[in-house]
This record gives sequence, C-alpha cells and structure tokens, in this order.
Amino acid sequence: MSDAAENLADRAIDRLMALHPKGFDLSLERITRLLGRLGDPHLRLPPVIHVAGTNGKGSATAFSRALIEAEGRSVHVHTSPHLVNWRERFRLAAPGNGRLVDDAVLAEAIERVAEANRGETITVFEILTATMFLLFSEHPADAAVIEVGLGGRFDATNVIRAPAVSVIMPISLDHEAYLGDRVELIAAEKAGIIKSGHPVVIGAQPSDAALDVLVATAERLGCPTTIYGQDFLAYEENGRMVYQDGDGLLDLPLPRLAGRHQVANAAAAIAAVKAAGMPAGLAAAEKAMMSVAWPGRMQRLPQGRLSGLAPEGAEVWIDGGHNPGAGIVIAEALTEQEERFARPLFLISGMLNTKDQTGYFRAFNGIARHVYTVPVTSSDAGASNAELAARAAEAGLSAEPVNSVANALMLLRDTWSGDIAPRVLIGGSLYLVGEVLRENGTPPD
Repeated sequence: MSDAAENLADRAIDRLMALHPKGFDLSLERITRLLGRLGDPHLRLPPVIHVAGTNGKGSATAFSRALIEAEGRSVHVHTSPHLVNWRERFRLAAPGNGRLVDDAVLAEAIERVAEANRGETITVFEILTATMFLLFSEHPADAAVIEVGLGGRFDATNVIRAPAVSVIMPISLDHEAYLGDRVELIAAEKAGIIKSGHPVVIGAQPSDAALDVLVATAERLGCPTTIYGQDFLAYEENGRMVYQDGDGLLDLPLPRLAGRHQVANAAAAIAAVKAAGMPAGLAAAEKAMMSVAWPGRMQRLPQGRLSGLAPEGAEVWIDGGHNPGAGIVIAEALTEQEERFARPLFLISGMLNTKDQTGYFRAFNGIARHVYTVPVTSSDAGASNAELAARAAEAGLSAEPVNSVANALMLLRDTWSGDIAPRVLIGGSLYLVGEVLRENGTPPD
C-alpha cells in the first residue's frame, strides 16, 4: 500500500485541526453531548483501568497492558500524546498482543464522530477522545487501559462513570496554567477521576501534600484504596524486583524499562490490575517485566539516520520527560547507567516555553558536561534554542544553542576526543522525541 493510501486518518485530523481550536478547553459538557449523539459508547466498555498523574502514567499504562496480555487476555489501550503517528494513541485488543488501529478504521471512526458533532465548537482532543470510546465500544476486549490527557477532573476521558480502578501516579508541578501552582491543587484535579465506591490505587507520591489530598478524596467517596508504601511496595534486591502486598511476595526480573523509578511504576500497575479484579500471577508478572515497552521514555535510540551521526561507540538515549519531577527521575536513571559503566554525559535538549525549563535542567547539575539546546519545530510553543541555553546556564550547566539535533550530534562527534565514547540524552519534550524518531526513520510500531 502506498504512503498516500496510509494517511487517511492524518488527513481527517488535519481537517479537524483547521476547523477547531487548538489546545485544551477543560470541560465535560461538549464531550458528553457528543457521546450522547453517538449512543454513549463510553458506557459500553470492558472494565477500565483509568490512569492519571504528572509522571509515570504512561509507564503504568504500559505495565498494565503487559500484565493483562501476559495473562492471555485482550486489552484496549489509549495514550496521549503520540510521538510520530496519531494511530499510536489507539491500540486495539487482540489475543496476547494488541495492535495499533488500522489507518482506514481510525479515519472512518473520526469521520463518524465529526459528523455527529455537526460542526459545533469543540477541541480536536475531545473529538479524538470520543473516537477512542467509539472504537473501544465496537471491538471486543477483556479490559481497557485509558490514560488521562491533562489533569483529571475535566479531562475528556473523565466521563467514565464506573472504572474498575482509578490509578493516580506521582504528582508534581506541571501545566500550572491549567491545574494550579501548588502540588495540592494539582492533586485535587488528578483526584477528579476517583469515582464514589470504586477502587483506587495511589502510586508512589513524592509529596505528602499530594498524598493527603488523594487519600482524603478516596475516603470521602468511600473507595477501597490501595496506597504505595502502605498496602503495597516494591524494591530492587540482588538484581531482582521484589513486589509485596497483602497476598505475599513476587520475586521478579527487573523491568525492561530503564531506571529505578520503573520499579515503583511496575508495582502500581500490578496493584491496579489486581484491584480491577484481574489476575496478576507470578508467571504473567515475570513475562510482563521482560516484555513491557514504552517508546520515547528512557529508550536507546535505535540504529537509524540520526544515531549514525553520534561519536563512534556513543550511547544515545531519548526521553520525553519535560518537568522538574521528570528531570529528577531521568537524572537518577542516567546516574544508574553511570554506576554500571562510566561515560561523559551530554544533553541535547528542546523544550516548550510553557515548561519550567530551569527546574528541569537543575536535575542534571553536576552530572552533565554540556548541553546543546535545539528548537522544537513541531510545536508553536517551542522555546528558542538561545532562550533554552540561557535557562540551562541559569541552572548551572554549560550550554550552547544549536539549530538541530543532527547538527548537535555532528558537533559532538567532530569535537570529541576522549578515550571513552560519551552518553547522550536527547530530551526535554515529547514533541522533540517524536521529531527524533521520525528523522531517525524508527517510529514506534
């Protein structure tokens, strides 16, 4: 099939982008009206694991999917944003291993949703969320894992009335313009996905203030609540992951996803799947830890057009984390890599102008030798590379602006003279990671 025949969904979404406002307009009125015209598909879903949080919700979604499929069950998965192709947001169930929705199937569903909207004011994210509900209601599955887009209380996914479990992953400052400038305010927005009487799993929280808000909300709504550090936990021991809850211990391989923080993310997923009433036995958990995949998050850049520009023997990693909390866990993951095999660390960073850039860079103070800052060309909100270099310097890092990732890699290659090849992290934005995977010729499957 030709490329032209494979981008029906892209063309449909481009038409919507021209008709409807960009960004977010947090409300449930429009999505509820639209879903009503479609016959309320959100009320005809398999058991739903609904996942919110500032950091780690994508990983928890990936682990949940891996666990359910390892038990031989089928699961739909919704994530956002995508990295390269809109289809990445919609994974439809298939026995043992789901698949990204076919282009023609997605395009046809989008057209039905747009027709039902009748040209009324709405955001593209709301139309795509309604498309997700329509697709998930029309294809059979044993479960669905649905990731919140932004916040929780007024996110378009929050029309789910009776989740099998609501999962709240670590909360920190991000999207302050929409969610508030204090962590407890953000926690209150995330807690909006908690539904009266339905199970809640609370992942490892870096802030007691956030944890207090989540627990208070769950208690007020009479929800069975499972809390990391109280009702379940996980830790690394002798190169293994040990998961513990009221049912006992699971001795597991370390998660395939890089970073110690993934142990806690995996634990939250195990707790969530169990709280949703689905099995998560030892054999399935072992398989899930070894098979889980989450593109663009502490991922080694595959061999491709861009990776070939790095210094010979260099390690090149990509990660879309873009706030101070993400910076901390990424820096910790890179420190783990340093403990295993020491290499000089260089950053190639692009960020949006809506993010706390200095806070993100501060996490790498003392571990990164130098930062090449690059523009993010796929977003209107991309910060200039000169501005970003100033923010990195403000955080105490040596930095210089470069006009592209390719040029940054070539500059590093041409100036590098050390005996040990460097380690390179390309990150600071999911938009940038998507650009890198596209230019490298290695988009997510």
